[in-house]
Amino acid sequence: MTDEQSIASLLKSTTTQLTPCSDSARLDAELLLCHCLKKPRSYLYTWPERILDAQQLETLTRLIKRRLEGEPMAYLTGSREFRSVEFDVTKDTLIPRPDTEVLVEQVLAKLANTQGTFLDLGTGSGVIAICVALERPDIEVHATDLSAAALEVARGNAEKLRANVSFIHSNWFENLQTRNYAVIASNPPYIAEDDPHLQLNGLPYEPATALRSRDNGLADITAIIKASPDYLQTGGWLLLEHGHTQARLTRDIMLKQNFSNIKTVQDLPGNDRVTLGLRA
Repeated sequence: MTDEQSIASLLKSTTTQLTPCSDSARLDAELLLCHCLKKPRSYLYTWPERILDAQQLETLTRLIKRRLEGEPMAYLTGSREFRSVEFDVTKDTLIPRPDTEVLVEQVLAKLANTQGTFLDLGTGSGVIAICVALERPDIEVHATDLSAAALEVARGNAEKLRANVSFIHSNWFENLQTRNYAVIASNPPYIAEDDPHLQLNGLPYEPATALRSRDNGLADITAIIKASPDYLQTGGWLLLEHGHTQARLTRDIMLKQNFSNIKTVQDLPGNDRVTLGLRA
């Protein structure tokens, strides 16, 4: 064992290695080392002289290689923070993104004065449903996904975080029994199938069925809007996350389905991100 295998030295060398492929090379290096050591970030600076053993070094080398190939950090470490909560993720689920926090905030606002049931369509790793359940343990929360593998991840997250969510294997509304939801929300696939962005920023590693949608990215948004009035109570709300150029089209589709009080909410960078409407 040499000083080159110490935390301090490896933190420096790993940062250098990752700089060409990451805008957050230092943070990536810290997270990879923490993952190998199974320790918090504070440990890296409390014990900088600590020497990694052979197995830990082998794991770190393998993870660095995968990161250099473009694989997202969340899949390397198996987790991602969302609304200050740590969620497990796998390649069967999308990586939770800060943009979706706007959707959760809007859902909670619409649920503020109701005891009605909430539905999360296409739950993935379960972040939307679980965050709502954690903040509103008094309401019933349902979540669906077409992917059985994704549902397993979501169930695991709910169990770990002690969130009371009923998970249903369903293609959107297909297998649902409830038809009087107070709020329905979804972050559906909304990227056009030929969009060049699908080849960037680690997206090739994420499940294509959770990203791509026909009709220039609007097929699933349209299907949800058309079907949702049959599952919403009178005065219930539908909230959809979408691409930053799809707000007007999403509002138009909602209007054609007789939704009212339609509006679009921006994410933190100021992009149109969530459109919502009221079932009259």
